[in-house]
Amino acid sequence: MIKNIITANVERLRDPFVLVEDDAYYMYGSEWKVYKNTSGRLDGEWKLLDKKVVVNPPSFAHEIRWAPEVYKYNGAYYMFTTYLSLETGFRGCSSFKSDSPEGPFVEISNGIFTPRDKSSIDATLYVDEDGQPWVVYVDEHCTAPDKIGRMAVAKMDKELTKMISEPKEIFRADSPSFPLLNVTDGCYLYRTKKGSLLMLWSNYQTPSKYCVMVARSDNGKVDGNWIQPNEPLFTREMSDEDLDGGHGMIFTDRDGQKYLSMHSPNFYRRDMKRWEKPVFVKIKEVDDEIKLDW
Repeated sequence: MIKNIITANVERLRDPFVLVEDDAYYMYGSEWKVYKNTSGRLDGEWKLLDKKVVVNPPSFAHEIRWAPEVYKYNGAYYMFTTYLSLETGFRGCSSFKSDSPEGPFVEISNGIFTPRDKSSIDATLYVDEDGQPWVVYVDEHCTAPDKIGRMAVAKMDKELTKMISEPKEIFRADSPSFPLLNVTDGCYLYRTKKGSLLMLWSNYQTPSKYCVMVARSDNGKVDGNWIQPNEPLFTREMSDEDLDGGHGMIFTDRDGQKYLSMHSPNFYRRDMKRWEKPVFVKIKEVDDEIKLDW
C-alpha cells in the first residue's frame, strides 16, 4: 500500500495541475480556481487567489469550467481548459494567455478550438523537439457513435490559438487489454530521461474505481502508435485509505523530487465525509518507466 501521500490542504478541488514558478507552487483546478503556495512545502498553506479567467464573450462559457492546465511558453503563461460552449452546444477546449502565472487569463482562441460538432475535453499541451506545439485531448464517449471515448492529437499554431492539422485518433478507451469502462480522461505527456514519450490518462475499472494508466509512444512521437500498459499505475487498492484517484499529471518540486498529482477520491465519500482533494504521490523512473515511489 502507498504510504505518506501528501494531501493539499484545500477544501475541495478536482483535476489539480501544479506549476512551479518564481519559488512558488501554483495549483490550478476545475471551476478555474488558482492557488498559490509560498511555504516551500507541498503540505503548506495553499492560498486561493482572486484572479479571473476572461472568456470572449463571457456568455459563451456556461457552467462547466474544467481541468485548467497552465504552461510557460515563449515567455508567457498559457492555459488550456474546457468549457460548455453556448455557441456550439458542446463541451470544447480553449486557450487563454496571461503575463503572470497568477492571471488574469484572457481567451485568445476565439472560442473553442476543438471540433465544434462533438464534445471534447481535457486538452493538454506538448511541444516537440522541433518546437512544434501539439494538443492532445479527449473525444468524449458521450458523443461518439459507439459511446467509446478516444484520445486525439493535432498540431497547434505557434500562438496556441488554433489547430493547424486535422485531428488524429491515437487510441480508444478499450485499447488496454484489461477491463475498463468507455471513458478517456485526463491526458498528460511526459518525456523520460532516456527519451521515451509517455502519456498519463485515466479511466474507470468500475464506477467507483477511477485510476491512472501510462501509455507509451512506440516511436517517441506524439502522433505515433500508443502502447498500453498491462496494468494501471494507480488504482484504489494501492491507497492505504482505500481511495480511488485520477486525472494525473507530473511535476518536480523545488528539491528535485518528482510527484504524481491527481484528485482523490473521484467523488464525495460519505463514509469518510471527504471531498475530492489534490494528492501528491512520489514517483521515480525505473527502466525507462514511471513507478510509484513506495
